[in-house]
Amino acid sequence: VLTGAGASFCARNTAQNALTAPGMGDLWDAVKTAATDDTFQEVIKLIPKAKDIGKNIEKLLTQCKIYVELFDNAQSAKITNFIGTAEEAISKRVSFVNKDTDLKAHGTIIRKIARRGVRKPRARFFTTNYDLCFEYAARTQRFSIIDGFSHSMPQIYDRGHFSHDIVRRENAKEGPDYIENVFHLYKLHGSIDWKRSGADIVRTEGSETPLLIFPRDSKYQEAFEPPYLDMMGAFQSSLREPDTALIVSGFGFNDDHLSKPVMAALEANMSLKLIVCDVAFLRDDVLEKGDHTIAGESPVREHIGDYFERFKNLARIGDQRITLLSGRFEDLALAIPDLVAQTERERHLDRMQAARGFGDGVQS
Repeated sequence: VLTGAGASFCARNTAQNALTAPGMGDLWDAVKTAATDDTFQEVIKLIPKAKDIGKNIEKLLTQCKIYVELFDNAQSAKITNFIGTAEEAISKRVSFVNKDTDLKAHGTIIRKIARRGVRKPRARFFTTNYDLCFEYAARTQRFSIIDGFSHSMPQIYDRGHFSHDIVRRENAKEGPDYIENVFHLYKLHGSIDWKRSGADIVRTEGSETPLLIFPRDSKYQEAFEPPYLDMMGAFQSSLREPDTALIVSGFGFNDDHLSKPVMAALEANMSLKLIVCDVAFLRDDVLEKGDHTIAGESPVREHIGDYFERFKNLARIGDQRITLLSGRFEDLALAIPDLVAQTERERHLDRMQAARGFGDGVQS
């Protein structure tokens, strides 16, 4: 599974004035507020064509980074300070998930995809999001995550931890008994609860300097540095495996370091199945007509990456490996069937949790 920013928009905080998942415009506003309007306008004046990029914070930070690299003057020092302020504001704005956040769609996706036979490989979830939607949803669904961090305190990252698994050892059994409900999680652009401590990367909530790949063009180079290189390597390796299915939702295919490997895998791996669920395939005027069938000759939405058009063309000319769905992440959660029934152990845990007053007794 590959998800991007669109997958977090369905996360809901019901409290008044509570933060929600931010889009590019929200990040722009957060940076503008943190930097103060005067400083922000001063930066806009220094950056060529900044007034023409709309509220695209990625393009603005890219131009700021280029300015700093080209010039060594008082203005570049101001922009360097602005970049620091912007990164701090972005870090705070994407930290919107808490124990009360409604993550029903994420929980449903995890339950339907990651609940599989223990003899099969663990499901792998890749996301470019910094937030903790999958982590909190997994806790609610009582799933265990293998994400490269140790189980000791403090939790320290080591790529070798991805090769670990969780087993149930009982005296009566000779071999390992792999437990149910475990999946791998790869945060391709970092996470708000990652922090660099000396040579180590540790997990800590409320970090003031989280380890993130911030939105700017240099993220392509940063993605090939540790620990992101480990995540990218796992993603590319997964695409090359035989009889693999890649489900994509909420990801706009705007990051070439992720989009190009997908296209390369479609060319080289004939057993790869690609399922893309996105609203990009139908324009608003088509949606308003009520006919939501994706026609091969109909254009995708404007200002959408050309990868969606490529996928449509492949499907139109008969590539049966590709399935295109018009919908959002929460629609995908409803559309995926439940292929594996609850185990007796899961039903027992549901009953015991309800008896202790932590659940409603309704089977998930």
